[in-house]
Amino acid sequence: MSWQAGAGRIRDARRALVWRAAHWGWREFQQAGIVTAGTPAGRAFRRFGDGSVMAFPTGSVFGEHWITVGDGTLIAAFVTMSAGLLPGQDLGPDPVLRIGDRCVIGRGSHIVAHQSVDIGDDVWTGPYVYITDQNHGYSDPDVPIGRQLPVNRAVSIGAGSWLGAGAIVLPGARIGRNVVIAAGSVVRGEVPDRCVVAGVPAKVVREHTGDGWRPPGHAPYPVG
Repeated sequence: MSWQAGAGRIRDARRALVWRAAHWGWREFQQAGIVTAGTPAGRAFRRFGDGSVMAFPTGSVFGEHWITVGDGTLIAAFVTMSAGLLPGQDLGPDPVLRIGDRCVIGRGSHIVAHQSVDIGDDVWTGPYVYITDQNHGYSDPDVPIGRQLPVNRAVSIGAGSWLGAGAIVLPGARIGRNVVIAAGSVVRGEVPDRCVVAGVPAKVVREHTGDGWRPPGHAPYPVG
């Protein structure tokens, strides 16, 4: 074997060793960084429920004193959860972001609360969902939008609902119980219980009555 071949094998072995060390170290960091009720990060929240977990690395998380997380909830990696415009802002005596029991918040999602975001029990989201109760003001068309005061409107998401990947929930949305929000939908206004909504803006495309599932205004048909 030539010295060049021997040097190549040494380089390959070194790369493999570094690769294994890097991945082992990253897994250890992920485990060490998990947020639970008993960790310093978990204790910073107004409430962080028993059995709940926030994966590491997190997204931007601040205003924890005004955030409550129920029991048995899983928050995936890179999720941003914030209360207020910036860390240290006093938002009053009550929490402004409430996440219920047994929820799943998908990877990379953003939940941004300023007034009131209420997520019921057993709500699951896909990845990269965006939920906020604040939008840019646009009362004066001659003033740059970024310089106008924002507008807050409370958001609620009913228990048992599912939000597909990339869904956006706008200020003022009131989503009922056991609702499916299709991936990529933009939700505003009121959504009734037990229905499927899709589109931009989202509209009811299926609803459940005592006779089963049906499209709005049509005879009942079974779920396909």
